[in-house]
Amino acid sequence: MLRLLKYLINRGIVTNKAVPELLDDNITGFPKATDVPCVSECQACTESCPTGAIEITREKSIAIDRGACITCKECIRVCPSGTLINDTSVASFAFTREDLFRPAPAKAETGPDRSIFSKSLAVRVVSTGCSACDLELAAASNPIFDMERFGIHVVASPRFADALVVTGPVPKSMHEPLLSCYEAMSDPKLVIALGTCAISGGVHKNGYTEANGVGPLLPVDIFIPGCPPHPWQIIKGILAARRLNGRIRKEDQG
Repeated sequence: MLRLLKYLINRGIVTNKAVPELLDDNITGFPKATDVPCVSECQACTESCPTGAIEITREKSIAIDRGACITCKECIRVCPSGTLINDTSVASFAFTREDLFRPAPAKAETGPDRSIFSKSLAVRVVSTGCSACDLELAAASNPIFDMERFGIHVVASPRFADALVVTGPVPKSMHEPLLSCYEAMSDPKLVIALGTCAISGGVHKNGYTEANGVGPLLPVDIFIPGCPPHPWQIIKGILAARRLNGRIRKEDQG
């Protein structure tokens, strides 16, 4: 233990001061279509995608659903023309499901706004069957990323939470516990779908467990795609959620 403490002290501060706009080049991101034209009648990318996240439009352009993409990079590997490249943008989140069909913006405004959550956000995490996103969310709290310095706090009870972060594909067996957690939260409240599984079901979609993501069950305010998303992408998405005012049940609106 003393050797470990000595090593950490000598190493110095490792926390990054600001959220970067791009991830390192060696980190797997989403596929992104460039201006390089595709090979005529080529369907290599669509045929290789295990979740059907890619399709060729009538205009012969490539449409990518980041909410279904598991970032396996198989489409990039099989692309004969080099049309698809690795996109390392940190701002991968979206406010609507439809926005995940568009490329991630180069920059996104995620700083504090005049919302009631502008200073801090207490989040309750519910894992519904996938551990990968949970591990990355835990990494977002380590000394390197340290999301608590941005006012993002994980709480143990939904009664203390402003936002519900859902990970995993949300199988039918988790519907009742998830609804109970959501109902226990006070208004206003937010729902954040973290990871491809929580957004669309990912590789579990349309299976016997009816694991098709959180969207059919709860209203989602922020979508953070990835399988799993990088800690910086998680922090960026949650910071964007702080700009929202949350949802109030209709019966509570007067």
